Amino acid sequence: MKFKTMAGGALAADEGALKRAHLYEHRITGYFIFACIVGSMGGSLFGYDLGVSGGVTSMDDFLIEFFPKIYRRKQMHLNETDYCKYDNQILTLFTSSLYFAGLISTFGASYVTRIYGRRGSILVGSISFFLGGVVNAAAKNIFMLIIGRIFLGAVPLYLSEMAPAKIRGTVNQLFQLTTCIGILVANLINYKTEQIHPWGWRLSLGLAVVPATLMFLGGLALPETPNSLVEQGKLEEAKAVLIKVRGTNNIEAEFQDLVEASEAARAVKNPFRNLLARRNRPQLVIGAIGLPAFQQLTGMNSILFYAPVMFQSLGFGGSASLISSTITNAALVVAAIMSMYSADKFGRRFLLLEASVEMFCYMVIVGVTLAVKFGEGKELPKSLGLVLVVLICLFVLAYGRSWGPMGWLVPSEIFPLETRSAGQSVVVCVNLFFTALIAQCFLVSLCHLKYGIFLLFAGLIFGMGSFVYFLLPETKQVPIEEVCCVILLSSHHAIKTNATTKLKEVKSGEIC
Repeated sequence: MKFKTMAGGALAADEGALKRAHLYEHRITGYFIFACIVGSMGGSLFGYDLGVSGGVTSMDDFLIEFFPKIYRRKQMHLNETDYCKYDNQILTLFTSSLYFAGLISTFGASYVTRIYGRRGSILVGSISFFLGGVVNAAAKNIFMLIIGRIFLGAVPLYLSEMAPAKIRGTVNQLFQLTTCIGILVANLINYKTEQIHPWGWRLSLGLAVVPATLMFLGGLALPETPNSLVEQGKLEEAKAVLIKVRGTNNIEAEFQDLVEASEAARAVKNPFRNLLARRNRPQLVIGAIGLPAFQQLTGMNSILFYAPVMFQSLGFGGSASLISSTITNAALVVAAIMSMYSADKFGRRFLLLEASVEMFCYMVIVGVTLAVKFGEGKELPKSLGLVLVVLICLFVLAYGRSWGPMGWLVPSEIFPLETRSAGQSVVVCVNLFFTALIAQCFLVSLCHLKYGIFLLFAGLIFGMGSFVYFLLPETKQVPIEEVCCVILLSSHHAIKTNATTKLKEVKSGEIC
């Protein structure tokens, strides 16, 4: 069976690329390792911001200065379960403003990456985070706090384009790993700065300038991705970078694939409009909308944002809540390391489905436990508090090796070069929208729905598992310029067919 597509023969070009995939060669070089380390440091900035906000908003000194009413309410219910201790929309805006602002800047970032390359976006992101850390540390009012939170940067696209196909999953997990490490470091710092009165919270927020500075300095020496150089017409420079990154002179097959993909991309005048083309709709629905949305609707970011606040709402003391959230985020780091070894071994689809089952069960158990044993005005038994922490750690482990990294990895690898920058912008935009939505609504939902919020998340997790089962094909070890062909073919054939089988069909000429 053959398919006719728009933009003349896209599948035919993919067929040629697929036949060259076995010719790709690579070695792990110091140059490649340096590029990946610096590129993944954006995750530490993202993670630090995720982790620091929840801890800071639970600190008494911070609340006394900016939210005295919440501080008084907290003191009234210090050792009791009260789902509404922190229900304040301005307080949650402090966390969510970062992501609402990101919605606006996302499409500007697409322009930067398309014209100036992926490296340029990393440098701009590091400067933004540096300025945000300075403004937050010096904040005198809520307005300054929110202004300081509007800077954002993300770099998973860079890692996907630098990585050889066979280890792309492992390499791209560096972003998730550094994100998790950033969250853990933020919690450890919050635990220490809570004891520094009355300005410890300023230190927590201001230390964001450290990873931002390191990423900027590293970014100055960072190579541009070969994909981006080809896209800019710098063919000789792209070939030189590809040789250094792959550690071999035999890069003609991969380079030719990049050149052909770039020629097809240059024929597209409006990449955002092209995203709506029929041949790109599977990538748009699966990668740019479905996966980023469901990644946030798991409820995981509610735990990341508000772990200290949530534990305090359930009766933990201030230091105890920070310790509990630190343990939880340590589990996230362990999960990220597990994911690096499993993404290319077991595949993206398997990890997403297996974790969905686990996460659904944990959320149901947490919700039922809260419904039966907890209530407003009741003191939290220590044994049940321990059960809660264990269940949340198990939930974090499941998420951290699946939906956390796969929610970035799969979208970063399924778009063809002609729509990759635009597609990644939509991915980040959708992700930020739902991140901001969850951040803004979680505390008020916890107040009104109580234990029901966890059952709601369980229902959403069931829905996202079904989404993956019926719509997402496997893409492990498929060269990045060929994944789009697998997605397109899967939209016409049985979705559950493995990508390796698809590639055999393509090479034999049975499909394209």
